[in-house]
Parts: sequence; C-alpha cells; structure tokens
Amino acid sequence: MHLSSRQEEILAIAKEQGKVLVDELASHFQVTPQTIRKDLNDLCDGKVLSRIHGGAVFPSGNENVKYEARRSMAASEKQAIGRAAAGIIPDNSSLFINIGTTTEAVGEALVDHRELMVITNNINVANRLRVFPSIEVIIAGGVVRGSDGGIVGEAAVDFIRQFKVDYAVIGVSAIDVDGALLDFDFREVKVAQAIIANARHVILVSDASKFERTAPVRMGHISQVHTFITDRCPSLEIRKICAESEVRLVETG
Repeated sequence: MHLSSRQEEILAIAKEQGKVLVDELASHFQVTPQTIRKDLNDLCDGKVLSRIHGGAVFPSGNENVKYEARRSMAASEKQAIGRAAAGIIPDNSSLFINIGTTTEAVGEALVDHRELMVITNNINVANRLRVFPSIEVIIAGGVVRGSDGGIVGEAAVDFIRQFKVDYAVIGVSAIDVDGALLDFDFREVKVAQAIIANARHVILVSDASKFERTAPVRMGHISQVHTFITDRCPSLEIRKICAESEVRLVETG
C-alpha cells in the first residue's frame, strides 16, 4: 500500500490522537470532505485505520495490523533505522535477520556489503538479498506463515541452533514499559529466542510506535540485547534500563 503525503499525515494524527474526524481533517488540509473520506477509505481498506461514523480510529494497541499495512507505516523511520543497523555490521561477518518490516529495512540497507553470510527465517529478506553474489543467504526450514512470509515452528528453531553468528537483527511487535519484548505468535517467539541465544551481538530494531502497542507473548527483555536502534525513545524507563544494562541506545530521529 502506497500512502500519499496527506495520508501519511492523517495516519500520524490518528496515531497521536487515537481518532480523526472528516470535518476537522478537511479544515486542516483545506480540501473537501469528499477528498478526506476517500483518504480514510483507502487507509481503512489497507487496515491501517478502522472506520467510525464521521471519521476513523487508529487500531487498538493489541491488534496485529496486517503486514502490508505495517510495511507502509513509519516507512522513512524504518529506512533510517535500517541504515543505522547496517552501519554497525561490517563486511565479512555472519548474521541472523528475523521476521518484521523493520528487519527487512535492515536487509535492504545491507545490499552494498560484501562477504556476508545471512541466515534468516524471513522469506522477504532472503528473496531481496539472494541476487547479490557477495551475500550468501541461508534460509531456515519450517512452517511458512502466509501473512508475512515468516518461517516459524520447531524445525526453524532447530535449524537456527546449528549456528553461532557475529550479529543478530531482531524486531518486535511491542516493547513494554518494564523492558519486556513482546510478540503475537509464540512460534515466532521461539525462533527469535534461539536467534538471541546464538549471536554474539544482538541488535534490536524498532520504531517508536512499538512503545504504544502491546502483545501477549514474551520474547525476552531489552537487557538481553547489545544495541537498540529506534527513531526515538520517549520512555524514560526504557532509557534507564538501557543505561543500567549497558545497552547502547541509538536514536536515528
């Protein structure tokens, strides 16, 4: 789903305020209500917003927004995070990349690297990097999740445990105020935990919207990572945990 600049701003307002109203948006952008209704219909069709009478609301924090919609959300922030993570990873190194739209942005930023071994349970990352002869791509076996091309399950966990790599790039669905890293699918969490356990340097990548969401399955704790890259960290509690646990906090915003 491609968002226009106006739709991106509407989405940002909805994220900040929880909901948006047609008349208020028409006045703000100085366009007709019909134009705003079309924008809202497009955003709701893409499952980015949910329609209500007279406007739309941002999906509740515990709703796992569809993958293509997530890909378009905070796209520029994810690209900056991806470049920052790629800047940490040197040539001639091995790494895991797990499932997520932000980790895919890291994969995109790695295309100019040389002599990399990339092990992933993300079909989208594998498909993007496989065409570069200087990058060896190894893909995990297991159950392919149709919604996002993620490979999950015990077979993927056993596959990951065969390796000990230099870096791991992991994403999450939510970050709790106590530092817990959360996700929706316990099968995905098992793979992510294996990735964390078998990497020398763990890089957590997440845009700031993950501080506003929640998810039911605990992946781990932010103290288990070495570097946390985000566009901004509004949580003083998370900042304190990072400082106390010697987690390097990088804010790209």
